[in-house]
Amino acid sequence: MDEVKGRLLEKIDSPADLKRLSMEELPEVCTELRDFIIDELSVNPGHFGASLGVVELTVALHYVYNTPYDQLIWDVGHQAYGHKILTGRKKNFNTNRKYKGISGFPKISESEYDAFGVGHASTSISAALGMAVASRLKNEPDRKVIAVIGDGAMTGGMAFEALNNAGVNNADVLVILNDNNMAIDPNVGGINKYLLNISKSQTYNRFKKDVWEKLGKLDSFGRKTRSILQKNQHALKNMLLKENNLFEAFQFRYFGPIDGHDVVYLAKVLKDLKNIPGTKLLHVITQKGKGFVHAENNQTKYHAPGVFDKDTGEIYSCDCPLEKAPKFQNVFGETLVELAELNPKIVGITPAMPTGCSMNMLFNKMPDRAFDVGIAEQHAVTFSAGLATQGMVPFCNIYSTFMQRAYDQIIHDVALQKLPVIFCLDRGGLVGEDGPTHHGVFDIAYMRSVPNMIVSAPMDEIELRNLMYTAQLSDNKMPFSIRYPRGCGIKPNWRKPFEKIEIGKGRKLADGNDVALLSIGKAGMFAKRAVKSLENKNISAAHYDLRFVKPLDENLLDEVFQKFSLVVTIEDGVISGGFGSAVLEFMAGRNYHTKVKMLGIPDRFIEHGTTDELYRDCGIDVKGITNTVLGTLGKPESDEVL
Repeated sequence: MDEVKGRLLEKIDSPADLKRLSMEELPEVCTELRDFIIDELSVNPGHFGASLGVVELTVALHYVYNTPYDQLIWDVGHQAYGHKILTGRKKNFNTNRKYKGISGFPKISESEYDAFGVGHASTSISAALGMAVASRLKNEPDRKVIAVIGDGAMTGGMAFEALNNAGVNNADVLVILNDNNMAIDPNVGGINKYLLNISKSQTYNRFKKDVWEKLGKLDSFGRKTRSILQKNQHALKNMLLKENNLFEAFQFRYFGPIDGHDVVYLAKVLKDLKNIPGTKLLHVITQKGKGFVHAENNQTKYHAPGVFDKDTGEIYSCDCPLEKAPKFQNVFGETLVELAELNPKIVGITPAMPTGCSMNMLFNKMPDRAFDVGIAEQHAVTFSAGLATQGMVPFCNIYSTFMQRAYDQIIHDVALQKLPVIFCLDRGGLVGEDGPTHHGVFDIAYMRSVPNMIVSAPMDEIELRNLMYTAQLSDNKMPFSIRYPRGCGIKPNWRKPFEKIEIGKGRKLADGNDVALLSIGKAGMFAKRAVKSLENKNISAAHYDLRFVKPLDENLLDEVFQKFSLVVTIEDGVISGGFGSAVLEFMAGRNYHTKVKMLGIPDRFIEHGTTDELYRDCGIDVKGITNTVLGTLGKPESDEVL
């Protein structure tokens, strides 16, 4: 960054530095901050559009509030890049989302300015309310708490639970609704239409003319403000009655909507709101991708575009076309369309991720049979259950990490009632740079503990297609979980005729005599290569792909435990309660005494980095498997990596 371009930003290492500037200099800071984000993310990929959209809001918040004493919470966390840059992480921002670098999300352990860790949406108001109540109990009346909720997070039910509770708690909380009409895909549902109506409301515009512009001219909301409000009670009442202001119904004082890209006006408004006690909501209208024309015009594509040319907007990251190295999610999307053409009862459900999970293919072909329910995983599961009661065949696609939010619904609304909902858990295993909030490592363990649940994981794209085909057949009367990894697979020629897989039936992929490698899902790719690595060390390894964690293939396991003195289980989920645990439970029940080594995700949260780096650290890559076998057999370890 040249000297002129960064004239102000280069002097800002903390909000204290920002506060030394005049309000008139804030627009220039915003320009420089936006340029910095564009420059950095064009070569070091991350969440792009969301952070561009809140540049002015970020600058205004840190200019007005006394962070970190005043607590600022970002929801969802991928809005927070500007926040990180202004709070001491500018110099190492080039390590964002890299192995052992800074996190792509706010993280308490990373900075005192990160008041709360946020990777999943719709949590900020609950956390802010807890902090505000704690401040009241600790007699800290000067401490302010601000929650910035945006990028679709207001469609999540937890946000409304918090609003409902906050209004009766008399807590000093400011909720800023960053309304950009987008999550990753365009926002859907009643709340989105409601917010759109507010922003276009003629009643609101009259109220703004009579009241809000007068308030904006004040330095604080004191006696003059109360006088103005008193004189305009009729306009206020008219707005509330005619518009049915939802936030006022929750006992929040509603302000806005205002332009979220006018940093000077934002700062003035925030200064005024800072002195109003109680629960308040400021409605701010922003544009996702603001300041980068390609991101403004294609907000979904530039949510997290990968490496791109900052001048032309050309995206260089691999799109993994279906004809070459297909992404698992693309195979899912195309297969779902094929199956829906064969089976008129099939419907698709996703909580705000139609593009990410590739259900947009079904939306395009059969829009009346595809449903985006917003960021509402619990609702997605029970909605699917309702569909299943009427004979429909719901494919409920939720990322593994987000499915955790609907665990109660999985148990009570689906499994307890034996409803044949098909759960497609995208992003199973370690997902890489998004880190611990997004790794899908718990689903095998939490799904296999639920009665009536079939739990499966395909090793490759063909197996994914066949499991999807098997799950939707009329003879399946049970909930069916299919988990698969993020990213590209290994089968260029994946378009094969569908084959029914016998539920609970594994397969032998390689024969051997010295050790048996038992794998589930993507981990089978590592095991397959480890067989060759061990062969180079004169170790004869058999490889079994179980395909199902529940029910287990007991006949196959009997064969394994009767033949081998060493068995290694390999999974890309947590070891505790996972696939390896299921194998040990089987072994104990049969009274076998075979030596078993379990490889998987250890009992700790895995940080961010490339998937290769993270799987290596967990010891479940080819080298890790090879050395586990060699070490157990008393052989020298290998440095060979295939």
